[in-house]
Amino acid sequence: MEKAPKWFVPVAVVALLWNLLGCFAYIVDVTITPEALAKMTAAQQAMHAARPAWSVAATAFAVWFGAAGSLGLIVKKRWATPLFAISLIGIVCQDVSLFMLSGSTPMDQTALVLQCLVLLVGIALLLLSRRATAMRWIA
Repeated sequence: MEKAPKWFVPVAVVALLWNLLGCFAYIVDVTITPEALAKMTAAQQAMHAARPAWSVAATAFAVWFGAAGSLGLIVKKRWATPLFAISLIGIVCQDVSLFMLSGSTPMDQTALVLQCLVLLVGIALLLLSRRATAMRWIA
């Protein structure tokens, strides 16, 4: 195994924190109370109600496998790569649901930007783990 650059572990830790935020958001989402749901805008309520179960499952795959992949980077294990691939598949499935299947429900601009950022980070983490494997920073 080659010595990883000094930035590698700090980036992996930030990736883990990012994905743990996603895990927290997922838990909040699936345990939302009727009172909290009532405080959402009508558009947010409609979007929440319209989500198919597979979309919620895709979100779970995205965040939990992303967190596990980030942990894999921290401990420098190559199994991070397939976990990030599964996470990215989850993100893409979630995006299909959000962007294509909810066409009649207007999407909040902040949610759109955040979801695009999630996709970019997911791609970047998969590419980072592949590069780390190729460079033998992880084994």
